[in-house]
Amino acid sequence: MLHNPAREHPAETRPLNNLLRVLKDEDYGLLEPHFQLLHRNSDHVMYNPGDNVDNVYFPCGPALASFLVANEDGEDTETILIGREGAVGGIVSAGRLPAFSRIIVKFEGPFVGLKLTELEAAKQKSRAVRQLFARYADCLVAQMLQSITCNAIHSVDQRAAKWIIATMERTGDHTVPLTHEQLARMLGVGRSYTSRVMQTFKAEGILETQRGSLLVRDHSALHARSCKCNDAVKHHFDAVLKDVYPEPDQDVH
Repeated sequence: MLHNPAREHPAETRPLNNLLRVLKDEDYGLLEPHFQLLHRNSDHVMYNPGDNVDNVYFPCGPALASFLVANEDGEDTETILIGREGAVGGIVSAGRLPAFSRIIVKFEGPFVGLKLTELEAAKQKSRAVRQLFARYADCLVAQMLQSITCNAIHSVDQRAAKWIIATMERTGDHTVPLTHEQLARMLGVGRSYTSRVMQTFKAEGILETQRGSLLVRDHSALHARSCKCNDAVKHHFDAVLKDVYPEPDQDVH
């Protein structure tokens, strides 16, 4: 067979989403012609509960998406963050299904959009594509289960440190664009409680608060204050989908 460079898709030239970058050239080539390159601002709503899920979105670089679930008083609680290690919307479904949670853009940045029909067509043609998304779905479930356990047994201080570290790993930056109000929503507590936690971290030299963001000064101390839920999720990713979970030193810009 003649060499055809047009069929090659080197990982470094692909969008900075780790799921897309681990695909082999021929499998990536099934998806790439159908990509929509998008930029989404923070708080952009991708899906509301009940919406038909007809597109898959891959966060790229520092972009983050978040799943929110409404409680009985109408407030949304954030459950998990999805960054360049994953995708949101129609991961394993074989047809359009209603969204259960609200999915929003947590931190603005580039996304790759893909119609669900095109993803399903690629799955039919490639066992590797089917396996990749099935394995990612397993990792997503593990992430959700770990989040449930974390909320049940760990302190607000531990969970706050965990969320900040999770954000740093995905954005690749020690400056985390996270307000007290956003962190409070992640933790499911009042803003005043979150502010007290941040004041404690500041007093210990772990971080500084800036307008609309947090600057982490001592990553080791922050990790020591955190629960180990991030590590548990990372270990599962490594076992099921090696080289997909973000590395702290990976350049995302």
